[in-house]
Amino acid sequence: MRIIYAVIAIVLLCNKIGVAQSTFEDMLKAHMDELLAPIETVPDEILPNPVLQSLTAPSGWGGYGSYIFGGIGGNYWQPYMRKPDFISFAGFCFGDPERAVNIALSVNAADVSRVSNFSGNISVSRRVLTGSSISAGAMQLFADKFITDSPGATVYFAFSHAIQSLPSDLNPGSSKLTYTIGIGTGRFYRKSPYDIEAGRGSRGTAVFATLSYELLKKVNFNVEWSGMNLGCSFGLKPFDNPLAVGIGLTNLTRYSSDRVNASFVVCYPLSIKRI
Repeated sequence: MRIIYAVIAIVLLCNKIGVAQSTFEDMLKAHMDELLAPIETVPDEILPNPVLQSLTAPSGWGGYGSYIFGGIGGNYWQPYMRKPDFISFAGFCFGDPERAVNIALSVNAADVSRVSNFSGNISVSRRVLTGSSISAGAMQLFADKFITDSPGATVYFAFSHAIQSLPSDLNPGSSKLTYTIGIGTGRFYRKSPYDIEAGRGSRGTAVFATLSYELLKKVNFNVEWSGMNLGCSFGLKPFDNPLAVGIGLTNLTRYSSDRVNASFVVCYPLSIKRI
């Protein structure tokens, strides 16, 4: 594979587990919730548009109602290695985050070619205040400690807000600008053994943040701090269906990794009512 977004299927046949595994798990879990379903609007409130809003940090927004979802993500090249890495995921969510909470459960397969090396994720979200939502969750649960490079399970808390004074002209009921700020353990705080060996320290900030701006009706530009490093990405909704795509660059500084990495995620949610 030379261009990750064009020939993913070929590379999957020879995929191996590597340093990027936990990065993908963080990335995928971070965005599954916000891609699960359009969130119903209420009078005098604008919400995020339905386009992906970051690659490397969780969102405070969750699903709305009962959905199943699945997808795949990857990194090219892996940090400190000369090969790509991929992860697939699938799960479901249920619950009303306005009246109570929405709960999302999912499973990762970090070895895509063998459909193995599993770990789990859980997230609970609730709408709060005007144009805001919070979520709390855990990622990389039950990962095989002899295979994964994760420093144990990662837990986090996130708050997200859609700026009410910047309504979108392209997506009615949505805001042009949204942000998230949160705090977490594990992969938001503890660096990999490779980073430590390379003299890049052993700790990140534990704090993560994202800023997402609507460029076009189906395109967001995102700037994000993962707790370890700076990244930027484009969120895309290329078709008139729920398919969501994110592509971007991660590890833009020398705080972690040995190079800038290209990353992607593709996710498709499906309402259980439509099955």
